[in-house]
Amino acid sequence: MERTKFGDAGTEREFEELATAEAAGLYRSAWLLCGHREQAEDLVQETLAKVYDRMTRRFGTRIDNPAAYAHTTLVRTFLSARRLRSSTELPYADLPDVAGPDPAGGVDLRLALREALADLSSLDRAVVVLRYLEDRPVDEAAGLLGLSPGAVRNRSMRALARMRERSLL
Repeated sequence: MERTKFGDAGTEREFEELATAEAAGLYRSAWLLCGHREQAEDLVQETLAKVYDRMTRRFGTRIDNPAAYAHTTLVRTFLSARRLRSSTELPYADLPDVAGPDPAGGVDLRLALREALADLSSLDRAVVVLRYLEDRPVDEAAGLLGLSPGAVRNRSMRALARMRERSLL
């Protein structure tokens, strides 16, 4: 079967299945990395666009594990974006003086976690998210981040110490 400019139907179907299966996990990781809903949505969208582009290339090697590739792409896209000077800009919005009650439980803990993660560097935040919030082993986190396992252990130890200073843990 000859591939069209945008890939064949099987590849596009495979991508749709991947996007459907992994979207929630990618969004959760993106939100933990970014700390903002809109930025997380943009990060997931950019990640899926990169994965789609990679999967539908006319000439290229096939991706053996598309889910792992998508998560790796998410983390690397986040780290690349954080290196840009404009990545620290936040949109301005008029917020009400008093927030309404939140029916969801654990709001204080989520906010404290968000603040503690925001105080970490981008790479330390990625290490904490991968190791403790996604429960990935040291070797896998090291592979995703392009670090040695010792560097991941060292960064996680120091990041957790900084988070403990904030009385989160």
